[in-house]
Amino acid sequence: MKSLMLLLQLVLIGFTCAETGRFWHITDLHLDPNYIVTSDPMGVCPSAGNQQVTNPGKYGHYLCDSPRALINLAIDTMKVVLPDPDFILWTGDDTPHVPNEKLSEAAVLEIVELLTNQIRQVFPNTTVYSALGNHDFHPKSQLPPHNNSIYNRIAQLWSPWLKNESLISFQKGGFYTEQIVNIGAGSRIVVLNTNLYYDTNNATASMSDPGNQFQWLDNILTNASQHGEKVYIMGHVPPGHFEKKRGKSWFRNNFNQRYIEIIKKHHEVIQGQFFGHEHTDTFRMFYNDQGDPISTMFISPAITPWKTTLSGVENGANNPGIRLVEYDRKTLQVLDTVTYYMNLTFADEVTAKWEREYRLKEAFFVLDGSAQSMHKVLEKISSDPKYLQKYYEYNSVSYDLGSCGHICRVNHICSIREVDYAKYNECLKTESSSYRSTLEISLMGLMISVCLLLF
Repeated sequence: MKSLMLLLQLVLIGFTCAETGRFWHITDLHLDPNYIVTSDPMGVCPSAGNQQVTNPGKYGHYLCDSPRALINLAIDTMKVVLPDPDFILWTGDDTPHVPNEKLSEAAVLEIVELLTNQIRQVFPNTTVYSALGNHDFHPKSQLPPHNNSIYNRIAQLWSPWLKNESLISFQKGGFYTEQIVNIGAGSRIVVLNTNLYYDTNNATASMSDPGNQFQWLDNILTNASQHGEKVYIMGHVPPGHFEKKRGKSWFRNNFNQRYIEIIKKHHEVIQGQFFGHEHTDTFRMFYNDQGDPISTMFISPAITPWKTTLSGVENGANNPGIRLVEYDRKTLQVLDTVTYYMNLTFADEVTAKWEREYRLKEAFFVLDGSAQSMHKVLEKISSDPKYLQKYYEYNSVSYDLGSCGHICRVNHICSIREVDYAKYNECLKTESSSYRSTLEISLMGLMISVCLLLF
């Protein structure tokens, strides 16, 4: 009994030692300034392209990018739920999904400025760490690894949040680093411009290290290790494969491999990676050469509900989502995440509201958001259909409530487990082969049972 009491005391001491902080992570706002509620199915939003939009609401439609009212309510909800966060991570993509000819450099900057001012107005005393998205440039996705007028103007817009050194670095290549405000000397944020690695970015296609960002990142993490710092990494476009379309990757292969190598080399100082771009709620695991989990990338859902036009993706929309992250201020260890969402299907001027969708620890019964715990989440959704289905529904922010069958399971599991392209392809083969073997055994068992009944 005394031993049990001592153990309980030690556990309680462990809990009390953590100094819990909280911050918001928002991504993919994709404001469509021309969204209007009209009975004309072709006149609701340019972001729907040539699709007909019926029954649009004040807060949006699944075929459209975000109307202003949706973004307003999302940011206001953040203020109500957590009015004084330690900081905010904003991982990019602010303009609508429209062809380049319908935008301009001035239009892109106008939207970035509008959203920047809105966040500053609602959170006047909060530092925001912002990363560029591939849509935060004109022409879209063609972000260069050098100084340009868009980087210069956005640096001015974000200057109230950042130090002079960060602004200079941002102007050069769209990336920067700072010690995290209000936490102390032992914490650091690294904001990457991973649009430089995007496979549709022709400006960097022939380069080995666009803007010398990889070398810069390696140096920053080396210095962090030498000075006993812990680090968060954030960016927009993530490495690895899109879980909703088999074989769809975002980085060029050489860039993907270089990123993995840096994470493996410096994983001891990296306490979390935070990205967007996919509009979905998922994560990526990183392992060492022995197969031990060493780092997790959290991919947060989008505020925009826009249904992707990527060929082959079924049910590619999502309900709008925002995420609150709880962490240990002393170590930057992710303790938990809480995702809030708006069910756009039932949102009207009277009933529209943001509500809690799920809490990570409660939903998957894990201790925290560490790499070890997230590996356990992966194991649960790999082996238990109940957890797989739960994850699948969260993946679209409770938009797609259909079942996740075998092909769906393999696509999601392999995109989470294997960021490396070659290992991802091996995972697809292994998981598919395992399913076929299981199916064959089940069919054989069924045939034997039928034969025994007949004879």
